[in-house]
Amino acid sequence: MGYDVNAVRAKFPVTQQYLYLDSGLQSPLSLDVKEAVEGFLEESLYHGGPKSVWMDRLEAVRAKVAGFFGVSASEIAFTKNTSEGCNIIANALPLTAGDNVLMLQGDHPNNTYAFLNIEKKGVEIRFLPMTEIVNADSFKDAIDARTRAISLSHITFHAGHKFDIENIAAFCKQKGILLIVDAMQSVGVTPIDLKQIGVSIMVCGSHKGLLVPQGLGILYISKDVENLVPTFMAAASLENPPSDFIATRENMALKSSASRFEVGNYNLPTITALGAAIDLIESAGIGNIEAHLYGLGDRLLGHLDRLGVGLVGPRDRENRAPHIYVICLDADKWVPYFAKHNVRVSPERDGVRISFALFNTADDVDAFAEVLEKNL
Repeated sequence: MGYDVNAVRAKFPVTQQYLYLDSGLQSPLSLDVKEAVEGFLEESLYHGGPKSVWMDRLEAVRAKVAGFFGVSASEIAFTKNTSEGCNIIANALPLTAGDNVLMLQGDHPNNTYAFLNIEKKGVEIRFLPMTEIVNADSFKDAIDARTRAISLSHITFHAGHKFDIENIAAFCKQKGILLIVDAMQSVGVTPIDLKQIGVSIMVCGSHKGLLVPQGLGILYISKDVENLVPTFMAAASLENPPSDFIATRENMALKSSASRFEVGNYNLPTITALGAAIDLIESAGIGNIEAHLYGLGDRLLGHLDRLGVGLVGPRDRENRAPHIYVICLDADKWVPYFAKHNVRVSPERDGVRISFALFNTADDVDAFAEVLEKNL
């Protein structure tokens, strides 16, 4: 069925200035998001901070996020970013010396460092090779009786691998292992039903596929996950925050919901914007967006084959991301060249990364190929 890509594109003024192929780094803002942020600023400008209104809206957005992922609002917490979410979980897990966590070599460093940091507790971090296909079989020979968790990305930022998370989740459930997924590069571009997939914990930010500014993250903790203990505590963490704002040792019972990991004030402008962004994504349909992005990728691969230019990551749809394509080009040479032609892309480990978003079109792909061909 699809969606009206041109109507969505009209909401992103950046497309009038650049051939924007860099949403895997940072999504440009839409007019909907700008309007939502400006509405928040107007409220603050003229009303000085209607906190009760803002907190009601925060809970409405929390419910909207939960619906977007197919979970309950009590399983969603707001963080600053993916990295904070990874660190919250790494330190909350009830791990002791001798336990181990499995990860992929070369996955995002901020996920990795969060867990390497707890090796000082005597926890072992075991790295497995990152192959083009990663599924339950990738981990079967590496687990033992002390394996407590597997942590990995859903989609890799550096080459667009898309791992079989549902298959890995079923394996983890069978073995009694927690599955922690970094969905930073998959959220907003591919359907994610966390209950259906069977993920234990999910972390992500919202400045890529969720189309809002930096500074807001999402943490999902399944209600089935037990014994996670927050490292930090504030009144907002408590089941019954003291109405007189006097702390006592007798009142330290934590909320049972994921929001026990929220500490202090919230990024209210961006949470407001997130509500508008999710509305935009859902109006197009996340399945429609994924199909559209795969179509753009197929078109790009056709041009690369015609021009004799290689791809770093996987090619088949089953194992590749809808929107991330790393091209075998010297980034030091090509990124400045593309910049001179108003083409926004990113340097990556082994080439130049093209990352599409819901507003990109087939004409964008053809225009990119034309710019590429002129310098080959």
